[in-house]
Order: sequence, then C-alpha cells, then structure tokens
Amino acid sequence: MAPAGNAYDEARAGQMWWPKYKMQVVVAALAVLIVGGGGAIYWATRIPASPFDRTAAASSTDLPGRGEYVARQADCVACHTVEHGAPFTGGLAMGTPLGAIYSTNITPDPETGIGTYTLAEFDNAVRRGVARDGHRLYPAMPYPSYAKMSDEDIQALYAFFMKDVKATRHENRPSDIPWPLNMRWPLAFWNIPFVDPHPFQPDLARDERWNRGAYLVQGAGHCGSCHTPRGLAMQEKALDQSSDSYLSGALLDGWYAPSLRDDPNTGLGRWTEADIASYLRTGRNRHGVVFGSMLEAFNNSTQFLSDEDLGAIAYYLKSLPGDPKRDGTPWRYQATGASSRAPSDGEKIYAARCGFCHGTDGLGRGPWISPLAGATSLLAKQDASAINIALNGSGRVVHDGQPDSYRMPPFRKLLDDREIADVLTYVRSAWGNTGSRVEPSDVSRLRESTNPSSPDVLILQMR
Repeated sequence: MAPAGNAYDEARAGQMWWPKYKMQVVVAALAVLIVGGGGAIYWATRIPASPFDRTAAASSTDLPGRGEYVARQADCVACHTVEHGAPFTGGLAMGTPLGAIYSTNITPDPETGIGTYTLAEFDNAVRRGVARDGHRLYPAMPYPSYAKMSDEDIQALYAFFMKDVKATRHENRPSDIPWPLNMRWPLAFWNIPFVDPHPFQPDLARDERWNRGAYLVQGAGHCGSCHTPRGLAMQEKALDQSSDSYLSGALLDGWYAPSLRDDPNTGLGRWTEADIASYLRTGRNRHGVVFGSMLEAFNNSTQFLSDEDLGAIAYYLKSLPGDPKRDGTPWRYQATGASSRAPSDGEKIYAARCGFCHGTDGLGRGPWISPLAGATSLLAKQDASAINIALNGSGRVVHDGQPDSYRMPPFRKLLDDREIADVLTYVRSAWGNTGSRVEPSDVSRLRESTNPSSPDVLILQMR
C-alpha cells in the first residue's frame, strides 16, 4: 500500500496540470473549431462538380425543340411566369411559414437572368439547387425531383432557354424571410439526407414503358412535390416507390393533393389507365375535373405531353399499391331516395344551390360537371379541398387554347361559414360517401387564408 503522502502528491500534480497547459488546450480547441468550421462552411458553399463543361454547352445549342418539350414536362412556366408578365421573368410569390419567396428571372438576360450561365452552372442550379455564385436555392424549386433528370434532358433544357427564350431584363425580388432565417448555406446540410443526387436509374425488372413513366413522375414531373407528405424538416418523406408514403397524398396551400396510388377511395383505385391519361390530356374524365394546383399543372404542362408519355405515366401510377388500412372500405354508390324525415340544413342548401348542376343523385352532368358521389375530395379525411373549392370556386380549364365554359362558382359571399360547413357535411355523407363532418371553424380558417379563384382565362406563354 502506497504511503498517503505519495497519493496526495500525485493528486496535487494532476490538479496543477490544467493551469500549466490551459492556454495550449484553449488554443488547440479554437484551432480545431476554426479549421472544422471553415471546412464545413467551405463544403456547404462549394459549387458541386457537374458532368458538363463549356464544350458541352456549346454543342447543346441544337436541342431547343426537344428542350421546349422538357420545359413542359417540368412545368417551368407555371412558377417563373406571372399573369401579364413576360415569359420566365419570375416574380411569382410562394408562401412559406417564414415569409414569401419569389421565383427568379430565368431568361437568358446576362444581368438579371441566366444569360451568363454555362451548361455546368445551369445543371447545378436545376439538379443540385446551387446558383452560379454558389448560393443555395430554396427547395420550393423542386431540385430534389429534378436531380433525377437525365444529362440529355438537361442539355436540351439549357439549349431551349439560351436559344429560344427571349432575354428580358427584370430584377429579381428578394425573399421576405428575415435575417438570419434567410441564410442559404444551411440548406447544403438539409440536402445531405433529403436529396438523392443521382439521376434516375431504370429498374431492370420492369419494362421500358414503366421506367419511362417512373422517370417522368419522379423527375421532371415532380409529382411528389405536391402529392407526397412532408416530414418535420419539410422534406418529402419519399422520392420514389420504395416507400408506401410516396404519392400517398398531402396538404398543400389550402388544398389536399390526393393520393396517386391505387387507393380506391382517396386515390386512383377506381381509375383506369385511360382515365388517368384522359385527365392529364383533357383536364377531365368520368371521375372529376382538374382544380386547385392541378389546374395550373394541366393548363401549362400535362396537356402538352405526348400520348405515349401520358400512357407511361398512367401505367406507372397504376403499379403503386394502395393501403386498405389508410383508405378504408371501398366506396360504393348508394342512391339517396325519398325519406319521411325532415331534410337537414345542408341538404336544403344543396337542393337550392348545388343540385341543378351536380344533380340530386350526385352524379353530375358528365363530361362537363363532375360527380360528387365518390369524389376523392369528399371521401378524404382531410376536408381542405372541399372547403376551398366551395369557398373560392375553380379556375378556368384551358384545353388546346380554348377556355372551358363551365367552372365552379365561389360561394364565399353567398354562404356563411356554418352554411358551407353544413352543405359539405351533407355531400360528404350522401350517396355512399364516408367523409367526416366539416366544422365552421375550419371553413373560417380557410376563408381568411385563401382568395377566390379568378374567372379570367390565364394562358402562360413560353415564348
């Protein structure tokens, strides 16, 4: 056993070590923090490598025709052009929980647009979310989906913008997000877990048609941006069919984007491939008419796709299984016959305001006025779309340059919150529909946060 004095001396020597080397330890720790922090900032702000170089940029200028078709697939015009604005000059406001952000000028103007971008820099912006100067783009630009686009499509898209789009000077508007929340470099770390930087890889176990549909849906079409639920970090919970949450439906800007999976009630389970293709080609089918954000996608994008591509999209979507636990018992039509009971307030409002167009049987007036019996917006647990369209009506469907003569009118000035809640509760429970009750408070909230749909014909030009 060591003498007590020796143990005391050893303990005292250990206590004396810190004052003697304190400065060296602090300096070393600061050095590690500075080097590590500097390395992290460099990594976060670096411009990623691109498979393209300046030679490729020069040789790609013979592809503008194909690039225009790719631009239709990606629906670039819907976000980068505003009503009465020059094509692709930006300025569209997009709300976020932190403040509005605004789309940018993507014409080949050298000062306010992308006129000085090389193909590599254009590629980094579209597929990596990194601008020419290295700042990160907000993922309102759907680069997590565009990352799957092929090199060939990126080359064609670049050629279209540089050769066929008119260069227009238009200053970009900064976001309304306050400092320091508007700093972009943290997005580089957001990208690590939530963005797959690799282009689409065909599934060799599937045929060519399925792979073409998957490529369009997952990539340029960026269907998941609206139809896939998001996590706590506002990321899409899945980017392809490897997860059952992919395209399973999501709330978005006062609308509920329904499931695109084979769910019979709230998805595409009762739709055939021909139904899907017709909806994307003409804006309507026997089940419904485009509305909400899908109206913009149809007016500016899907109707311009080839029959082959629309068929491939439909083929791919019909391969995605539904979830019986999520969707419940499949809907079946039930006629609403005469009853000795007094009609509810909602039923009275329906008879006075809605029945002429949609029919007392809820079957609509096809092909122009959609049925309410079995409508996905009425069967969904989320009632946002039903409330929104009742309050604000629908915009004008424009097919082949011709505006639709029929549109759902807004009822926000004709009916109060309780009346809209009552009539929606009725139609969500009539004709075999199994939607839940609508509360006046939910109507009030959407009344305050949304605006009536415009009756104007809006056709966004790309040239």
